[in-house]
Amino acid sequence: MIPSGLMSFPLTPFTPSDEVDTTVFADHLEDQLAHGPAALFVACGTGEYSSLSGPEYTRVVRRAVEVVAGRVPVYAGAGGGLGNARAAATAAADAGAEGILLLPPYLVGGTEDGYLAYAESVARAGRLPVVVYRRGLARIGVSTALRLLSVPGIAGIKDGNGDLDMLARMVTAVRTSGHPRAESFAFLNGLPTAEVSAAACRAIGVRDYSSAVLCFAPDIARAFHTALTAGDTATTERLLARFYLPLTELRDKVPGYAVALVKAGARLRSLDVGHVRAPLVDAAPDDVERLRELLDEGRRALAEVQGPAASAADESVAVAS
Repeated sequence: MIPSGLMSFPLTPFTPSDEVDTTVFADHLEDQLAHGPAALFVACGTGEYSSLSGPEYTRVVRRAVEVVAGRVPVYAGAGGGLGNARAAATAAADAGAEGILLLPPYLVGGTEDGYLAYAESVARAGRLPVVVYRRGLARIGVSTALRLLSVPGIAGIKDGNGDLDMLARMVTAVRTSGHPRAESFAFLNGLPTAEVSAAACRAIGVRDYSSAVLCFAPDIARAFHTALTAGDTATTERLLARFYLPLTELRDKVPGYAVALVKAGARLRSLDVGHVRAPLVDAAPDDVERLRELLDEGRRALAEVQGPAASAADESVAVAS
């Protein structure tokens, strides 16, 4: 069963010479763990899975397992071509991960039957629970979601498409199917800047989501999740209006900013996670400055509804390195 709560998707730090920096990675993981995520999903989209070599991927997953030391479950990304996805799933299992997030296949499309076969093959290779990411070329409709219930090793679906009508029909069909796993099968909100859609997804039974903001503004991300869970709309609406919606606008300026801005935000917290790898591009200086302004505004908004103590001193934005 997938744990319920706020999910962390850590970054993969790189040195100036473009090596994976496992020392900074360990610091980043400890910072994430301090803010109580339900699970860590490493080497996934935010962790630049597609840019990692096989040995780099194994190092990242193994280091995460070592640092976390059983405090929360560690899931690892897998995806791309079937051979690469199976190899990653096997490497993650050997490194001690507890599950797989199956990212969409690269470039090659297919039918729902084809994607079902893809997911089944990866689940067999990795020997770990698999959450399939419904996004891009990963075709999953209601009938396929129902068939996934009967695939050993498939633990749930993460949605990144944003078709709430389809998602609602899928959740309802699974929950009312009478299948032994109907209630335990997980649904996660995986839309970029998931806080924007969190309330809508929650209304159709998708309560849990992954937060990229947790990587660089964990105080804001945790406060939003706490308020959402408590039904505190005064806090969630203020944070949406003054932080999350402007952040989404900034994110949409440049393809790849869903990762590049997160790394920029982490650097603003004095965590030297380095650059993004091509074909992604680092955030432009003006956009980094705008991100800094949004973080300041988000913390002002949070202080207005929760008091000045809401943003601890260690969450103040540092000068960019």
